[in-house]
Amino acid sequence: MLTTAPHLHIRRPSPTTTEFTVSTLPPQTLPLRLLLAVVNLLRLLLGITVLLVLYAKWSLYSPYTAPASPPEALSLASLANALQHVLDSAPGRLAQRAAAGTPAWALGPAALAALYAAVRRVHAAESLLVLRGLGIQTSSSGATVLGAAATRFIPTEKIQDVLINEAFRGFEVRHYLIVVVDGEEDVVVVFPKLLPRRDVVERVWRGVRGCLFDVKPRPKDDDGQARGNGRRTNGKI
Repeated sequence: MLTTAPHLHIRRPSPTTTEFTVSTLPPQTLPLRLLLAVVNLLRLLLGITVLLVLYAKWSLYSPYTAPASPPEALSLASLANALQHVLDSAPGRLAQRAAAGTPAWALGPAALAALYAAVRRVHAAESLLVLRGLGIQTSSSGATVLGAAATRFIPTEKIQDVLINEAFRGFEVRHYLIVVVDGEEDVVVVFPKLLPRRDVVERVWRGVRGCLFDVKPRPKDDDGQARGNGRRTNGKI
């Protein structure tokens, strides 16, 4: 319910600019918004709990010593004082018991796994921005909410062609969009993580060629496969 099969969204900010976005985010209905809010709240609580347990474990080896005078605001001493007040609360005491009863060799990997689950991105999104006369920019969301999106810009003069290729993935034949870049041995695969359906790939291919080169798409073969200057087989998926 939280994710769906990769689907396409097309946005045209101007006559010479088109953005193709493939995402696993379902339509934003009210029940889904409420469910996502609950999930995000639970992820936040999980992250806070893990950090609290880790701090409680650290405090066992380095006990807190109250300063003789009130610490200055916005200082490490004031932060340590605030964390000690948290440990003295009911949730803090539970965290201390959990930290005391868990060996460090087990707490470390478990905390890392829990923190990764707390920051892992629920939905994946990849986009292709086409700017006529300038080039194209690919973008792929990171695995976590803390990671920045991976982007790459390819100028128009470096683009030799935009093609649809096919490859085996296990026992399945997958169609994917590639960009042949001048001077590079390997092609650039568009939407490499999500690998949307063939109909989505063909729709993006037509839109890219129409916007980037301002020409009609090339005809297809009898099997419906769009052809370029030649078949490229060094694409990687």
